[in-house]
Amino acid sequence: MGVLDMSNPPPTSQTKDFFPSPALSLSLAGIFRRGAAAANLEVEEGDEGSGGGGAAAGGGRREETVEISSENSGPLRSRSDDMDDYEGEGEQDDGGEDDQNNKKKKRKKYHRHTAEQIREMEALFKESPHPDEKQRQQLSKQLGLHPRQVKFWFQNRRTQIKAIQERHENGLLKTELEKLRDENKALRETIQKASCPSCGFATSAKGPSTASDEQQLRIENARLKAEVEKLRAALGRYTPGTSPSNSSCSAGNEFENRSCLEFYSGIFGLEKSRIMEIVNQALEELKQMATLGQPLWIRSLESGREILNYDEYMKKFPFENANNAGPKRPIEASRETGIVFVELPRLVQCFMDVNQWKEMFPGRVSKAATVDVVCMGEGANRDGLVQLMFAELQMLTPMVPTREVYFVRYSKQISADQWAIVDVSIDKVEDSVDASLTKCRKRPSGCIIEDKSNGHCKVTWVEHLECQKSTVHSLYRAVVNSGLAFGARHWMTTLQLQCERLAFFMATNVPTKDSSGVATLAGRKSILKLAHRMTVSFCRAPGASSYNTWSKITSKSGDDIRVASRKNLNDPGEPLGVILCAVSSVWLPVSHHDLFDFLRDESRRNEWDMMLNGAPAQSIANLAKGQDRGNAVTIQTIKTKDNSMWVLQDSCTNAYESMVVYAPVDISSMQSVMTGCDSSNIAVLPSGFSILLDGVESRPLVITSRLEEKSSEGGSLLTIAFQILTSNSPTAKPSVESLESVNTLISCTLQKIKASLNCED
Repeated sequence: MGVLDMSNPPPTSQTKDFFPSPALSLSLAGIFRRGAAAANLEVEEGDEGSGGGGAAAGGGRREETVEISSENSGPLRSRSDDMDDYEGEGEQDDGGEDDQNNKKKKRKKYHRHTAEQIREMEALFKESPHPDEKQRQQLSKQLGLHPRQVKFWFQNRRTQIKAIQERHENGLLKTELEKLRDENKALRETIQKASCPSCGFATSAKGPSTASDEQQLRIENARLKAEVEKLRAALGRYTPGTSPSNSSCSAGNEFENRSCLEFYSGIFGLEKSRIMEIVNQALEELKQMATLGQPLWIRSLESGREILNYDEYMKKFPFENANNAGPKRPIEASRETGIVFVELPRLVQCFMDVNQWKEMFPGRVSKAATVDVVCMGEGANRDGLVQLMFAELQMLTPMVPTREVYFVRYSKQISADQWAIVDVSIDKVEDSVDASLTKCRKRPSGCIIEDKSNGHCKVTWVEHLECQKSTVHSLYRAVVNSGLAFGARHWMTTLQLQCERLAFFMATNVPTKDSSGVATLAGRKSILKLAHRMTVSFCRAPGASSYNTWSKITSKSGDDIRVASRKNLNDPGEPLGVILCAVSSVWLPVSHHDLFDFLRDESRRNEWDMMLNGAPAQSIANLAKGQDRGNAVTIQTIKTKDNSMWVLQDSCTNAYESMVVYAPVDISSMQSVMTGCDSSNIAVLPSGFSILLDGVESRPLVITSRLEEKSSEGGSLLTIAFQILTSNSPTAKPSVESLESVNTLISCTLQKIKASLNCED
């Protein structure tokens, strides 16, 4: 069903490595940490002084430019020959420099690019990380740079991004190795304490089985120790044979042996008391932003959304803007209020726990981590918890760049039935942790949660951001610029949808009409759990997160397709091997709801699904997970001439966004899940669709105060994503045949959808 298993493609001489290897020398990461940002500086090195056998009689000095490039497979190579022509002032060195001259201290000279040059090069980098010679020549003329400077900047930028990814992967690997060592240690203790099953006394003699187990453990421990030592040496943080420090901070490099509070006072330049002062000030601002009406917030008569009166805001909160005469970056502000079906303590806990928060918003948050805990809070409910957090926010399309933000989250109980969740960025914190990722800054934002009766909560959500301008595809420009993409309305509708899903999951009195095809409550829960895991997995696939490295190809219909590959080595929830993901986003002149109803309807599935070959699909189970009939999980069966298959489909919709996610499933495994068996080890590889409003607010045909009369159906933004298994071997590379297959699959599927909805032109 849109998922192909290409684990055994036919051999061909045309097969090539479509994606570059992510391998990277970690010594480069050290260069970036110790020096200036590699994406902004071109580093040159030259001998100090003017004398010596290596210098010309005329006092000319030979300068060397160090090229830092991810393409270099060996040590860093000198580009002196090329740079002599470029500098126009050096002469060739004599071949016989003595040892003393070689040891002379070298100095570094930096060429810092302007903000405009960096902005233009970043824009091109988003579209083409590997520009060709023509693109580099054109950009160098536009920016007034030498083509070699442009080339070096792109090489350094690629290296920097790969270094960040490698550092994260190494951290995960190190944690996994330590866990394995602990498990082996526990097994060793268990074997040593082995007792006779008959008498209960410890055995004095070691049997052949015990000796064999101990020998195996020794071998495994030796291997793990060697791997850990290699990892430490590769990281460049420890020398072989030494133990790492027990620092709990993940943000430092050379400062890893310091405590986290030392980070606040030593690196960030902020005492804990100052951080508490900032978050309490932000809390007071959030409470007013959430409760005040006009003139601070003005409701638009056309769209019905509230708009922040920025002039009034500057007057109302002078302390926030005391050091800023005006905004440094474009401001986005939005507010939304709604009722969610969840108890207050559970919702507050969701915001306190970074993993629960990320799972609550799988389509919005691609990465999230607690960098440090500033204050643990008081009591069992951890009132006053303060955490330094990092988040990468995304849309379900590679055409919109992600937003990376460091912020402090303050969870505070205001009264017996009210909590506030405050997010605010602190300048010195975000600048010190990782300036290369700081693209978005949170002004006091968050939500005020008020407990209502019968397990309901009233939530007032405020989003107030400063964001750097980034290159956004024209299809999504209206959505992003209007604030709908990352605004409060999007957060609120997603929260309502997820809380409704949890309520239906926990319900025990589900009507028969909402749970057809599944006989037991345990079976219903098991299916809903599997469907949610499938959707969360799908949300990681089509976004612009650094998890994916996209390459653009053109489909047979002329639409842009972006492809990326990844390897699954040990996750039992997905097929093991190399997975290829292909994504395409298009605009269709069809309403958001009509497009969603068409794609989720099993009776019309054969109109667009290439794998059915015209065969009809029939629903054998339908489980509601929300009040809207579109929020449901279905199991569909398709019978063709050759075989029959089952497809698990999860569909969800709200006022802003809809998704249809599906994956073929093994029939016998799915039958066991329907009886209530555990579904965590069932491998699914989801594909699907994400549907958004196009963001174009057309004027109403009549003037009225009734909100329901103002809405006018516009077009939709459809993102289609297919994932296929190209090989069961994790060392394989995507082949030319697999790329052709996904190209054909997406092109034909889009063509069929347009034809069925009468919008081919």
